[in-house]
Amino acid sequence: MQKGYILSVWGEPPWGALTEKGKHAGHFDDRLVEASKNLICEKWKPNEDIFWVACIPSLRHKNLVPDFAKRLAEELGVPFFEVLKKKSNNQPQKGMENSYHQCKNIDGSFCVQLDDFKTFDFKKPVLLVDDISDSGWTLTLASALLLKHGVSKVFPFALATSNLSNV
Repeated sequence: MQKGYILSVWGEPPWGALTEKGKHAGHFDDRLVEASKNLICEKWKPNEDIFWVACIPSLRHKNLVPDFAKRLAEELGVPFFEVLKKKSNNQPQKGMENSYHQCKNIDGSFCVQLDDFKTFDFKKPVLLVDDISDSGWTLTLASALLLKHGVSKVFPFALATSNLSNV
C-alpha cells in the first residue's frame, strides 16, 4: 500500500461539509469529484500512473461509494471495476473502542473477484476509494487483499476522515 490522501475532515467546510451532506442524501456532489480529481492530479501526483479505480463496498449504502468512484474514474480517464465485494455486514468502524477492535471488526469482511473482468490487467496500480476513513483499517485490509491478488500498488483515497490523527 502506498501513501494515500484524504480530501477533508468530516463536517468542515467546504469538502467535509459537502461529504457529510452527500452521505446523508445518498449521493456525493459533482464538486467532490472535481475536488478529488484536482487533489490527485495537481497536489498528490502519485509516482506511478493510476491505471484503474476500485472502491470499498458497503451493504448499508450499496451505491454511494461505487457511484462516486465511477464518476471519479471517468474524470481521471481510467476504468472503474467493482472487484471488492462485501461478505458480511460488520458494525460501523466509528463505533469500535480502539484500533484492535476496528481491525478485528473489518478483518475477513471483504473478498476480491477479478474473474468478471478477464480482459483487464489488474496488476497495474489502482486508486482505492472510500468515503470516510475513521481508523484506516478498512483501506489497509482492502489494500492487502488487492495486493494479495496481484495488484502491484494500491493508492488509498478517502473523501473525509472523522479522526484528526489521520490528517
